[in-house]
Amino acid sequence: MAEFFHMGGYAFFVWSSYAAAFLVVAALVWQSVADYRRQVRLAEELEKAAGGRVRRPSRAESGEKP
Repeated sequence: MAEFFHMGGYAFFVWSSYAAAFLVVAALVWQSVADYRRQVRLAEELEKAAGGRVRRPSRAESGEKP
């Protein structure tokens, strides 16, 4: 088992690569969640400023044909 973790002398490079990849993926997940929350807050603010949720009429209500 120790041989596997040592990886023939390249363990530092291999494990640091795994760590870097993990950090990048974690940062992207964190950034995506933060941006999603920011966009939801912005949408709520815009809906509130417009006096409620803005709704487009359906095709049946507007007389359009599908």
